[in-house]
Amino acid sequence: MTQMSQEEIVSNTKTVLQGLEALRVEHLTLISNLTEGSKKDPDKSEIVMKNIENIELGLGEAQVIVVLASHLQNIEAEKQKLRTQVRRLCQENAWLRDELANTQQKLQSSEQTVAQLEEEKKHLEFMASVKKYDDNQENEEQQEKSRSDPVVELFPEDESEERHTMSPTPPNQFANHANAGYEIPARLRTLHNLVIQYASQGRYEVAVPLCKQALEDLERTSGHDHPDVATMLNILALVYRDQVCV
Repeated sequence: MTQMSQEEIVSNTKTVLQGLEALRVEHLTLISNLTEGSKKDPDKSEIVMKNIENIELGLGEAQVIVVLASHLQNIEAEKQKLRTQVRRLCQENAWLRDELANTQQKLQSSEQTVAQLEEEKKHLEFMASVKKYDDNQENEEQQEKSRSDPVVELFPEDESEERHTMSPTPPNQFANHANAGYEIPARLRTLHNLVIQYASQGRYEVAVPLCKQALEDLERTSGHDHPDVATMLNILALVYRDQVCV
């Protein structure tokens, strides 16, 4: 026996429903004739009544099958609708993922650009500060020359003797202190090299502020107990010593 489809079951059920309805009408006519006519037969009437009850039961079951089939068709249509919505949502989800990936790439590119611009800004600010020191070099030298140390005026012989006993630090000694087993951070290496260069050239009015700035940056980024801080303190002490000896 071949398996019937849902449409075939519904079609056959409707056909049976029509046949049962016609059979019910015939039985009602028959029972009417048996009960109202001159020839009454109680046995036949009872059999016909039982048949009518069975026919009505079959009609009810057939109607239930038709209603159930209609309900199943509605459910199947709803399932198809939901499947279509799921496919559409999957497509939208894939599109949103692509858009999110593109947005993340643009965000990363923007962050890199901002970081690069910030580094360039810091570099320009630093170069501007160095240029400011260079532009004001002559004025600062004149101010340093015009200043008089009251201690030197009171004890000129002691100061002269102390200057003879103290010898300026050789230029390469600053570099030796800078590389004495320590690695200066890359972000401070340029400033550190400028301190060494200005100190070796005798431009202490520029070297001292730069050295102080490098020391403050090291203390802020590495802490007061970091070896680089001790190295920078030694260099600052050498700068002060050579400045006094000049």
